[in-house]
Amino acid sequence: MSVPLRFDGKVVLVTGAGGGLGREYALAFGQRGAAVIVNDLGGDIKGGGKSSAAADKVVEEIRAAGGKAVANYDSVEDGEKLIQTALDAFGRIDVVVNNAGILRDRSFARTSDVDWDLIQRVHLRGSFLVTRAAWNHMKQQKFGRIIMTSSAAGIYGNFGQANYSAAKLGLLGLANTLAIEGQKYNIHCNTIAPTAGSRLTETVMPPDLVQSLKAEYVAPLVLWLCHESCQENSGLFEVGAGWIGKLRWERSLGRIVRQKSECVTPEAVRDAWRDICDFTNATKPASIQESLQTLVEVLSRVEDERKIGANPTAVATNPAQAIGHVLPDMTFTHTHMNCILYALGVGVSSRDPQQLQFLYEGHTHFSCLPTFGVIPAQGALLGLGSIPGLDIDFTRLLHGEQYLELYKPLPTSGTLTSRATVADVLDKGSGMLILLDVHTYSEQELLCYNQFSVFIVGSGGFGGKRVSQKAVAPAAPPDRPADAVVVEETSRDQAALYRLSGDWNPLHIDPNFAAMGGFQSPILHGLCSFGFAARHVLKQFAGNDVSRFKAMKVRFVKPVYPGQSLQTEMWKENSRVHIQCTVKESGAVVLSGAYIDLHPAASVNTGPPQTELQSDLVFAEIERRIKDSGEELVKKVNAVFGWEITTDGETRRHWTVDLKTGRGSVQRAAAKADVTFTVSDQDFMEVVMGKLNPQKAFFAGKLKVKGNIMLSQKLEAVLKDQARL
Repeated sequence: MSVPLRFDGKVVLVTGAGGGLGREYALAFGQRGAAVIVNDLGGDIKGGGKSSAAADKVVEEIRAAGGKAVANYDSVEDGEKLIQTALDAFGRIDVVVNNAGILRDRSFARTSDVDWDLIQRVHLRGSFLVTRAAWNHMKQQKFGRIIMTSSAAGIYGNFGQANYSAAKLGLLGLANTLAIEGQKYNIHCNTIAPTAGSRLTETVMPPDLVQSLKAEYVAPLVLWLCHESCQENSGLFEVGAGWIGKLRWERSLGRIVRQKSECVTPEAVRDAWRDICDFTNATKPASIQESLQTLVEVLSRVEDERKIGANPTAVATNPAQAIGHVLPDMTFTHTHMNCILYALGVGVSSRDPQQLQFLYEGHTHFSCLPTFGVIPAQGALLGLGSIPGLDIDFTRLLHGEQYLELYKPLPTSGTLTSRATVADVLDKGSGMLILLDVHTYSEQELLCYNQFSVFIVGSGGFGGKRVSQKAVAPAAPPDRPADAVVVEETSRDQAALYRLSGDWNPLHIDPNFAAMGGFQSPILHGLCSFGFAARHVLKQFAGNDVSRFKAMKVRFVKPVYPGQSLQTEMWKENSRVHIQCTVKESGAVVLSGAYIDLHPAASVNTGPPQTELQSDLVFAEIERRIKDSGEELVKKVNAVFGWEITTDGETRRHWTVDLKTGRGSVQRAAAKADVTFTVSDQDFMEVVMGKLNPQKAFFAGKLKVKGNIMLSQKLEAVLKDQARL
């Protein structure tokens, strides 16, 4: 069972909490430790009347169950008063669930000004006023979670609910902007469109359906989105009947309907209408920047005087001519200076003594970072323009994926030769994908292999195949919390530094060129992020031993701006470490489907594993206690516990505490266990001494748990006065 989500110390405001969905949210938060402000005006579904009874009853329910709650009877149009209630009662506000609502259903022709205005005031303006009142408090404490309540009527429209639909979709727009503005303050805002039986839905649903769609099925999503460990932001979710689905915008590829120096005519629109409305290979823009980038590309194509609506490369593309084409050999000569410059470009710093081996040529273990292997091969991209059968517009080229495999550690100096071959050409509809295989040799010895997946936007539609067995596939990470998380800030000059290793694209240095591509400023090289992620894995799981690196695969998803922080989440599965990289400030995923394969350590019986660890003393104490009262502990606990103690990402010690058989025992070895903990020696001691909360350690990736986690509660019997695992 996973670790329960708790809200101890958090203060939650739920509007419209006197019944239905709001009541379920309030009860659920109260049950899990939050202090709850139960807001309800106590009016009818049309906004008339006022009563304190509904809110008072929910407060009594929470308190009867041992929770903390106070009532508030103000209208959401008095947002400041609602937040002041939270501050007066509990001193802070952490979560706002905007749930209050009323209905004034009328067909559009019969909708009065009052019907329209009252709905906007309660739903849209009310949510704005309550959230604005909480906003600065959340900014100051660097934490906040906000829920906006939209509706299927807002997303899809519904007869007789023009006023309600407009307000509900307006809430989505409000939430999306709050998500952007609040991200750097750790304020996340998400939108739900719930379907549940309530006073509002009984007006538009059959009675039997209202009874079966329980409000309690919606509350778990709200609690997860509001938890401090949830990084979801700007999401829109439909939820009901125990089902949850995420929604996103979709856009057709569209059609250019004008030529340079010519006017657009209605006839041109008419003639292109089928293509304009064709959602085959649709795109999914997620930001204004992505939307504007399309228009920048259109302007570029029009200025090139390309034909209206025509795919300029479709006729020129002939995959049969391109596949198997071998580019001229490339030579690359480097010294230790190139290795050091590359290391600086991917964030290595002398502030970390363990990284000095990549910066100082006089170091005993001076070595070249494994991902330097992309540098001698990247020149192959310049040869794409000479490939027969392909007409490539380099202004529309995107680096889609990268695979690197090393056959031996890279030399710190020498002359290398790379040979590139077009492995395959794919038609993705919205563009053309080129698989370029590059093998790099030192004289006749094969050192490494790269596969560049290059996407040419707008060059699809030539009738080619969509998939290839030659492509090295990405792999999704396991569905569990990461085993380790590293956050590292890039410098403002990171791109300027990385480009000195040979990628001179002005997109990474020239603000004007970046603006033409729809970016707010120059972006970081994808292969720079690639290098950051590899370093994080090498340090965490291989002790910076470059001989352990076997292969790496990534998919490039979103850009990183120099100065932003890269967050690398890592999941170790045998010899493979799955990776996902995000921008810490925005939560945007930048590397997905990524992994690094490692060679096994040379030996587990020599070297550092023999060193004494701090945790050895704790297990010696456990062994002494078992000898003193083993039979009693076995009866009380009846479980086998395992520990993997690590240092520098490497497993240094296995311990098994058997409190299931005989008088119990402690073994300095791995054995079958009911629950196994993986934790570093330092973090283990932090937990033992009460300086690190186990739950926080788990969510931070410092504590990994396998097996029956509920058994961990029985450890108190063994470790009382010594640990709180």
